[in-house]
Amino acid sequence: MGLSMQDDATSRTKVERTSDVDMVVRRTFDAPARLVFQAWSDAELFRRWWVPASAPIRLRHCEMEVRTGGSYRLEFGEDEGPVHAFFGRYVEVVPNEKIVWTNEESDDGALTTVTFEEADGKTLVTYHDRHGSKEALDAAFEDMEGGIAEQFDQLAAVLAE
Repeated sequence: MGLSMQDDATSRTKVERTSDVDMVVRRTFDAPARLVFQAWSDAELFRRWWVPASAPIRLRHCEMEVRTGGSYRLEFGEDEGPVHAFFGRYVEVVPNEKIVWTNEESDDGALTTVTFEEADGKTLVTYHDRHGSKEALDAAFEDMEGGIAEQFDQLAAVLAE
């Protein structure tokens, strides 16, 4: 019996809780850091991979000003259904190396740090969420564990183009 795409994605994407409030995801992509950074900072590219294809929602609106002090707003939903917004600001942006942003849609929203480390034409992406409480991480971890592997698989497909 062959591996499903989900199992295959999960085997390449490592998701772990490193404390009561921290979740870290790591994956190496077969692309230079500048291209991986571009996929995280260019709204048109970002739209193509951020929502897991298996999710019943789509990214209806994507506004990103990826620079230190900039802001973002992502709106998700079914075509005619209610919109769920995620928004915040970019605390630190170092092109091709790091993006740090707030998640301000809830009082204990995570602080997210993504780093890009290039070696031999490949890029290790480390995605780190630090939540305001153990309960917030518990809730997020349930939602993200499978989804982020699928997202990162979609990112790999975009980078391969």
